[in-house]
Amino acid sequence: MEENLVKTVDIGKIADKGKRIYKKIKSKYQPQYNGKFLAIEVDSKDVFLADSSVEAVETAKKKYPRKVFYVVKIGFSVNEIFSRLKRDNV
Repeated sequence: MEENLVKTVDIGKIADKGKRIYKKIKSKYQPQYNGKFLAIEVDSKDVFLADSSVEAVETAKKKYPRKVFYVVKIGFSVNEIFSRLKRDNV
Protein backbone atom coordinates (compact mmCIF):
# COMPACT_ATOMS: atom_id res chain seq x y z
CA MET A 1 0.00 0.00 0.00
CA GLU A 2 2.78 2.48 0.87
CA GLU A 3 4.48 1.65 -2.42
CA ASN A 4 1.37 2.87 -4.27
CA LEU A 5 1.33 6.04 -2.18
CA VAL A 6 4.88 6.89 -3.21
CA LYS A 7 3.98 6.31 -6.87
CA THR A 8 1.11 8.82 -6.68
CA VAL A 9 3.03 11.74 -5.15
CA ASP A 10 5.43 14.16 -6.81
CA ILE A 11 8.66 13.49 -4.91
CA GLY A 12 10.36 16.47 -6.55
CA LYS A 13 7.60 18.79 -5.35
CA ILE A 14 7.87 17.43 -1.80
CA ALA A 15 11.65 17.87 -1.88
CA ASP A 16 11.40 21.46 -3.13
CA LYS A 17 8.77 22.41 -0.55
CA GLY A 18 10.66 20.61 2.21
CA LYS A 19 13.91 22.42 1.41
CA ARG A 20 12.15 25.79 1.47
CA ILE A 21 10.44 25.01 4.79
CA TYR A 22 13.67 23.76 6.38
CA LYS A 23 15.57 26.83 5.21
CA LYS A 24 13.03 29.02 7.05
CA ILE A 25 13.05 27.01 10.31
CA LYS A 26 16.58 25.63 10.58
CA SER A 27 17.74 28.38 12.94
CA LYS A 28 15.32 26.93 15.52
CA TYR A 29 17.16 23.57 15.36
CA GLN A 30 20.81 24.38 14.57
CA PRO A 31 23.19 23.92 16.28
CA GLN A 32 21.53 22.48 19.40
CA TYR A 33 19.94 19.55 17.52
CA ASN A 34 22.74 18.84 15.02
CA GLY A 35 22.81 15.16 14.11
CA LYS A 36 19.11 14.59 14.84
CA PHE A 37 16.44 14.29 12.15
CA LEU A 38 13.34 16.22 11.13
CA ALA A 39 10.49 14.73 9.13
CA ILE A 40 8.53 17.58 7.56
CA GLU A 41 4.95 17.25 6.30
CA VAL A 42 5.10 19.87 3.57
CA ASP A 43 1.39 20.73 3.29
CA SER A 44 0.83 21.45 6.99
CA LYS A 45 4.49 22.40 7.64
CA ASP A 46 4.38 20.21 10.76
CA VAL A 47 7.80 18.93 11.84
CA PHE A 48 8.75 15.84 13.82
CA LEU A 49 12.13 15.76 15.60
CA ALA A 50 13.83 12.45 16.45
CA ASP A 51 17.19 10.76 16.93
CA SER A 52 16.87 8.79 13.66
CA SER A 53 15.14 9.26 10.33
CA VAL A 54 13.09 6.12 10.92
CA GLU A 55 11.86 7.38 14.28
CA ALA A 56 11.01 10.82 12.82
CA VAL A 57 8.95 9.27 10.01
CA GLU A 58 7.24 6.77 12.31
CA THR A 59 6.19 9.62 14.61
CA ALA A 60 5.01 11.71 11.65
CA LYS A 61 3.01 8.78 10.26
CA LYS A 62 1.02 8.56 13.49
CA LYS A 63 -0.46 11.95 12.63
CA TYR A 64 -0.34 11.68 8.82
CA PRO A 65 -0.52 7.98 7.89
CA ARG A 66 -1.07 8.61 4.16
CA LYS A 67 1.66 11.22 3.60
CA VAL A 68 5.22 11.19 2.29
CA PHE A 69 7.69 13.31 4.25
CA TYR A 70 10.75 15.39 3.56
CA VAL A 71 13.48 14.22 5.94
CA VAL A 72 16.60 16.17 6.82
CA LYS A 73 19.55 15.51 9.10
CA ILE A 74 19.97 18.70 11.10
CA GLY A 75 23.26 20.51 10.59
CA PHE A 76 24.37 18.42 7.61
CA SER A 77 24.12 18.98 3.88
CA VAL A 78 23.22 16.10 1.56
CA ASN A 79 26.76 16.24 0.15
CA GLU A 80 28.22 15.77 3.64
CA ILE A 81 25.98 12.78 4.33
CA PHE A 82 26.83 11.05 1.03
CA SER A 83 30.52 11.79 1.49
CA ARG A 84 30.47 10.20 4.94
CA LEU A 85 28.55 7.17 3.66
CA LYS A 86 31.06 6.69 0.85
CA ARG A 87 34.02 6.93 3.26
CA ASP A 88 32.39 4.49 5.68
CA ASN A 89 31.76 1.94 2.90
CA VAL A 90 35.28 2.05 1.45
